[in-house]
Amino acid sequence: MNFSDLSLDLRTFIRTATFVALFFGIYSIWRGWRAIRSSGNLPYFRLRQQRLLSGWRLVLAAILLFAFGAWLGVFGEAAAYSVFPVTNTPSLTPTPSLTPTTTLSPTPSPTISLTPTLQFTLTPSITPIPQLPLSIQALFEATVDEAPEAVFSPLTFSTGLNFDTYLAVNPGTEFLNPVGGMYATFSYDQMVDGVQWTALWYHQGELVNFETLVWQGGTGGLGFSEWVPDAEAWRPGIYQVQIFVGTEAKVVGEFLVSGEPVTSTWTPTPTRTPTPTFTVTNTPTITATHTRLPTATTAAE
Repeated sequence: MNFSDLSLDLRTFIRTATFVALFFGIYSIWRGWRAIRSSGNLPYFRLRQQRLLSGWRLVLAAILLFAFGAWLGVFGEAAAYSVFPVTNTPSLTPTPSLTPTTTLSPTPSPTISLTPTLQFTLTPSITPIPQLPLSIQALFEATVDEAPEAVFSPLTFSTGLNFDTYLAVNPGTEFLNPVGGMYATFSYDQMVDGVQWTALWYHQGELVNFETLVWQGGTGGLGFSEWVPDAEAWRPGIYQVQIFVGTEAKVVGEFLVSGEPVTSTWTPTPTRTPTPTFTVTNTPTITATHTRLPTATTAAE
């Protein structure tokens, strides 16, 4: 084994390890700074504490990586040489090589460049910003215009709901007909009583149901919007639910209904006209009993 080659490999390894440690140190401190900064925007105290603690852990890891990289740059090579000492070894006497023979140079062949032709071009579609129809805004009865600080969780869809806890029963994103009622549950925070909130239900872009009420649910908790139509109303396709606070859209969710809806059919049942039946009963004989009243006498008699 030639230790001069080993010396070169160790020096290269130490330098590479130093750069790697410094790189990950910079990355960790950047991630930690972002986590600490974004923790103030979270609505819940426990989430803020977890994000803040994670950020400081990343900053501590960055400090350790910087310290390790500095140690490698200053003492790493000396420590490696103490484990793998380098000794000079005599180099081998080169043996005479044969005179190479002349070989013909290959004739370069022309390079064929192919320009690919696209058969289809994809144009990204622009998702429109949800807008509250003016006809529904005309129904507003709120005393508070907006709640800009209000936040909503993503919508959870289910065909069942625990009305004691407002938690979805067997949630999903695809449902098979027949579908009874559908519930869109969510959690919320920093709401304001007295503001108007609205839920719009769309099927393939067509408004099929809505509800708009004055909010009386407090600042935080769990809520839901429901639609329980007849079975025939659940046509297959994509349904979208939009939640507004005032005129500002807060959250949008979608679910899929597949299968043909259940249709109720009425089959008339033939009925027979009953034959009238006459029952003759004996008519009771009424006997009148006359009771003669006594004749009144006058005082003259």
